[in-house]
Amino acid sequence: MEDCLFCKIAAGEIPSKKLYEDDKVLVFHDIDPQAPFHILIIPKEHIQSAACINSENSGIVAYIFEIAAKIAKEQKLENGFRLVNNCGEQGGQTVNHLHFHMLAGRNLGWPPG
Repeated sequence: MEDCLFCKIAAGEIPSKKLYEDDKVLVFHDIDPQAPFHILIIPKEHIQSAACINSENSGIVAYIFEIAAKIAKEQKLENGFRLVNNCGEQGGQTVNHLHFHMLAGRNLGWPPG
């Protein structure tokens, strides 16, 4: 998609601090981290949001979770991590391209710690 920030990052038009990349996904560090470890996992194919997942594109969500598990092992996140998807304006989505935040490195549970 022409005006999509994440499409431009995936195409290499905007630089990012990449952690992982293959033909389906790009994983890069968040520019405003909310935890000591905070990355974004995006499909390279433009999908507006989780509300746009259907039988033709749902496989990418499973693949993103596979990549998240791989990264968790590589980054030694054995104490846990949080995988978050914000969907739509009222759901907190600020970039209209499906993406998952992966956060770790501190207690993200309750009570906060």
